[in-house]
Amino acid sequence: MAEEESKWFSLGEAERLRVELEPVLIEAIGSRRKLGELDERLAKIAERIQRSGGLMVRYEETAKLRIERNNVEDQLREMLVRIHSTGCIVKDLEVGLLDFPARIDGEDVYFCWKLGEDRIRFYHRQSEGFAGRKPIDPRDADYHTPLQ
Repeated sequence: MAEEESKWFSLGEAERLRVELEPVLIEAIGSRRKLGELDERLAKIAERIQRSGGLMVRYEETAKLRIERNNVEDQLREMLVRIHSTGCIVKDLEVGLLDFPARIDGEDVYFCWKLGEDRIRFYHRQSEGFAGRKPIDPRDADYHTPLQ
């Protein structure tokens, strides 16, 4: 089976998609935080069960907590699938970092955007990370090669 080729974005395409995905990303970040809180609460319950041999545990409350946790996890997964289905890559869900595959001067790069930035202004080589970000040269802004 042939590997599916990545979509390459022009800066304009990436920016339009960024605007569309920003609320989804914000919601995903909130869901991830909530998932962490629920996991912490469930871990405390598990510890209490282990210490008390299962006594003094509100099973109905714990079951509701587990269901809520699973629902949040499912919602988070759906949001990430939605983002990734566009060709965009979530690089860091803690800070809200998105990468958009692009080509500049024949080199595969990522247009890079972090939640809180007003627009996409940086790129980095695919072998580099956030620390390797460089300003986008306006002459390269809409350069991309269509997929064959």
